[in-house]
Amino acid sequence: MAASDQKRNKFIKLAEGRTQAALSAIRKIGNLSNRRAYSYSDTDIKKIVKVLRDAIAETERKFGSSSDQTDRFTLGGK
Repeated sequence: MAASDQKRNKFIKLAEGRTQAALSAIRKIGNLSNRRAYSYSDTDIKKIVKVLRDAIAETERKFGSSSDQTDRFTLGGK
């Protein structure tokens, strides 16, 4: 097996496991929405959502994704 195949297989294994763990953690955060069991404000929710979005944006930047243009401000021109 070539080194590139080994690196690819390692990436797949780690990425799938870590992504599944992240999704599970996000679902657990969603479970906190039960108002009968927990008390929270809209501000609390906005803070949680903001930090999650910021983490996703940082991950996209690390992978070099050009789909997120939030770092560049434009008024519609090129």
